Amino acid sequence: MRHFLTLKDYTKEEILEIIEIGLEIKNNLKKGIYKKELEMQTLGMIFEKSSTRTRVSFETGMFQLGGHALFLSNRDIHLGRGEPVKDTARVISSMTDMVMIRTFEHSMIEEFASYSSVPVINGLTDSFHPVQLLADYMTLVEHNKADNIVAAYVGDGNNMTHSWMMLAAKLGFELRIATPKGYEVDATILVDAQTIAKESGGKIITTNDPQIAVKNATVVTTDTWTSMGQEDEKEKRIKIFQGFIVDDVLMSHASSDTVFLHCLPAYRGLEVSEEIFEKHSKIIFDEAQNRLHAQKGLMVWLDRQK
Repeated sequence: MRHFLTLKDYTKEEILEIIEIGLEIKNNLKKGIYKKELEMQTLGMIFEKSSTRTRVSFETGMFQLGGHALFLSNRDIHLGRGEPVKDTARVISSMTDMVMIRTFEHSMIEEFASYSSVPVINGLTDSFHPVQLLADYMTLVEHNKADNIVAAYVGDGNNMTHSWMMLAAKLGFELRIATPKGYEVDATILVDAQTIAKESGGKIITTNDPQIAVKNATVVTTDTWTSMGQEDEKEKRIKIFQGFIVDDVLMSHASSDTVFLHCLPAYRGLEVSEEIFEKHSKIIFDEAQNRLHAQKGLMVWLDRQK
């Protein structure tokens, strides 16, 4: 049995296999072919952080695979209201076939997984968002942008940045990260990713200059400057992150055929301009839809490891 908590736990071959399964399922869906690979199975979905894309994609994906998804918010269960995480894990995993958790502290999902008798999927923590990176890479594959990637991440050193670091380290491509001073990536995660990258042939570079990061990049990506739980910092962050907006000026330093990705929701005029977002809207919304298909590939893959 395997859990999916961070891409660090997966080999390049395993990541590519999950993507391949997801693409196969997506292509079958276009032909009207539904293989009920998870028929009569139940996915428990624990949401301590709300989300549009995470709930819709996992719930729809489980239905299309023949199973059922059960939505559990803070108001529905005792987790975080007195019951230890390990007890909740034992109970929920005894009644479901798989569990997806979207929460704050990464240590919470690690503890839950250590006591779970079924696979646990990280739907997002403050440290990592690995299911989003499966969708991002699947999108690059579909758009023929997965070869010789030179990626640039511009913005906050957050869970998305950390997950891009792990993808680059595992798959062996170059990633340049530009953050304002004081908002850099987690130093421990950076060392881990750079160590892995040495073996894979990848390269991870950090800077405080967006132009350095974006120069000749084939993929440019960003995320909101103010993540959930940081709302009281919004005005301060807006001032500090000026100069880190992905706009026409910044994108002019990238490769002529570069693509722009965004995990959504996107705040136009802050981390990305209206013009750049709309210019790349086709691939952005393909990326959003691929959360559904990449996660189906992941759930099928995890089920096969039991």
